[in-house]
Amino acid sequence: FVRLPLDKIVLQCVLQSRTLSGADAINALRPFYFAVHPDFFGQHPKEREVNENSLKRLNGYLENLQKPGFRSFKPTQLTFYVREREPNPSNVQESFSASGFRAVSFTLHTRDLLSTVLDILNSCSLSTEHVQSLNVNSQPQKEAKSTVNRPIKWDKTYYSFTGFKDPEEELEQAQRVETTLLSWLDDNEASAVKKLKKSLPLRKELERLKIELSHELQLSDIRWQRSWGIAHRCSQLHSLGRLVQQRPEVLENVKGRTVVFTDRSGMSAAGHIMLGTMDVHHHWTKIFERLPNYYKLQKRLLLLEDRISQLLGGIQVIYIEELQPLLTLEEYFETLNSFYNKLRDSRLPFHPRSLRGLQMILESDRYAPSLHEFGHFMIPTVCDPASLQWFIFAKAQEARENLKRKEEMMITEKELISTSTERFSLDRLYKEPSVSSAQMIDCCKRLLEESLPYLQGMHLCISHFYSVLQDGDLCIPWNWK
Repeated sequence: FVRLPLDKIVLQCVLQSRTLSGADAINALRPFYFAVHPDFFGQHPKEREVNENSLKRLNGYLENLQKPGFRSFKPTQLTFYVREREPNPSNVQESFSASGFRAVSFTLHTRDLLSTVLDILNSCSLSTEHVQSLNVNSQPQKEAKSTVNRPIKWDKTYYSFTGFKDPEEELEQAQRVETTLLSWLDDNEASAVKKLKKSLPLRKELERLKIELSHELQLSDIRWQRSWGIAHRCSQLHSLGRLVQQRPEVLENVKGRTVVFTDRSGMSAAGHIMLGTMDVHHHWTKIFERLPNYYKLQKRLLLLEDRISQLLGGIQVIYIEELQPLLTLEEYFETLNSFYNKLRDSRLPFHPRSLRGLQMILESDRYAPSLHEFGHFMIPTVCDPASLQWFIFAKAQEARENLKRKEEMMITEKELISTSTERFSLDRLYKEPSVSSAQMIDCCKRLLEESLPYLQGMHLCISHFYSVLQDGDLCIPWNWK
């Protein structure tokens, strides 16, 4: 759905609603698709992950609407980061992220696909005039005589006399009652346990393949950029294993490296070997053959970082995978080189080693420098050198305090994860990259105050939403009620 969401929604609308044609539905939904699709948020990993997860939940909502005889449902709250920068005049809850994108939150509670599409467009401040005009004009004459597929609205006395539940009252009650952790676990424990048991053989197979390949190739680690399912990951490791058997000579230079399965092949800015999951063995082979050249470029990159550090009083240039876009080594080198040339020409008067111990990351999508809560400076590549100098001097002491607080926070987070895992007999407790350490600490502290027998032996992921993943992992929001 994340890859091909538009066509799927369109087909559902065409099949279920007689007031939309396929072409009209595509035109109506295309603005939403291009405004929130994760692939357009490559420079913003947090926003990309939130949109990807929200699209998955939206897909589940739409699928439920199509089930034969489907009547009851739970309102679904979704959050999307929208590329538009204009404020939304409606009453939809929204806020602006640090990167300037608009975060739109809304709740879906409609019972048909057409109304759902209209709600989505309205919530994201996208035009619905064309869609609304189709309700009258686009219905073929031969279908006008057919029965319209809409629910019967009975008088309130009907429900009082028959004892049946009033769907409108049920909806209002569901909207008033906020989802709680205990109620959600009670409703979803059985489904999660079933999926988890089904995935256990594949989990063992994945661990076996990972250990064998890491040992055979002497790798430091094997990772995945996205939250692919266990079966998908096993398939990727099998592909790498076949390449090892067919072309062992091309893998001689991977010793001590980390392999990351991601969207494209190459070497990342962090020095990891990236294998694109859509590429064939021929592309992977070329990457392994180019490793000696990549290692030479990496040495030049490290030298460039050192030169920038000398010009900025000893401040360390770092690359943080969780907070920065996944750049190739070539892309990151060009960014560093451009920034270095600007600094060299400006000749800023930083005293040697005066900023030693501080850290900074370079960003290509910002225009003003900022200080992260973890203590590192976030410096735009287009930043004016004079403004940069003033900002660093003004924030140096605060940066040192934040760095110290970061170390303490990381220790606290690790201890709380260990304590929570043991307390609830969890098989695994982890968080999504978009969840900060402060959020994780708050979540774990509140979890430890609860009695949660549902979690024994489960895989618990701290996220921004409730969900049961395909392999049985339980996702709960860090700020659960």
